[in-house]
Amino acid sequence: MEAWLDSPAGRYLLAWEQAQLDAAVADVFGFHALQLGWAPLQGLRANRMPQRWLALPHGHGAAQLVCDFDDLPFESNSLDLLVLPHTLESAADPHHRLREAYRVLRPEGRLMVLGLNPASLWGLRQRLGGRFLPQSGEFIAYWRLRDWLKLLGLELAEARFGCWRPPLQREAWLARWQAMDRLGATWWPVFGAAYFVHAIKRVHGMRLVGLARPSGARRRAPSVAVSSKASRLRLPAND
Repeated sequence: MEAWLDSPAGRYLLAWEQAQLDAAVADVFGFHALQLGWAPLQGLRANRMPQRWLALPHGHGAAQLVCDFDDLPFESNSLDLLVLPHTLESAADPHHRLREAYRVLRPEGRLMVLGLNPASLWGLRQRLGGRFLPQSGEFIAYWRLRDWLKLLGLELAEARFGCWRPPLQREAWLARWQAMDRLGATWWPVFGAAYFVHAIKRVHGMRLVGLARPSGARRRAPSVAVSSKASRLRLPAND
């Protein structure tokens, strides 16, 4: 996948997704943020939380945490922000992986998901055997993901589509179709090649009045883990 992201189409997709996350995470506050997968995408770089991790399923120079995405080494209700860039598409059971994400999020925690849209020109070319995109899993339709979020109790805060240019791999050809991004956003927004979804974990009967640090000295949260077999990380209490 990383080799494909270095292609003209891959850089086009990555630039759009980076812009969405930079804008979305900048004003999300808390203490603990986690990105699951996709090292080339710096999903948390615009966020200011004191603890930010990039987790990968295998050893990698950029990884700060190596773990099983279906069994996260965090206690329930412990993360303020979780970014899933195409993380569900590579899962054998994407619904289970989404439930695991829900488990580790705090009440009012933010979940941000990036996915490839099967209802797009890119998805159509892939289904017809064009092999335009790497075979990295099942593309999950936005409508299907929205239903999963609702069933889990995650409230949809916003959804955006992008990348309307045709599935082309030459820089010059992609540049010629630049106007499609403007036209697509106006006339056929839901047919963009990629989507960005921002959801909030709502817990009924709970009211949060603010984030407060403990009166005593705070323990420093661990920033590195090397195995998902270790016990779940105990993060500092913030309330």
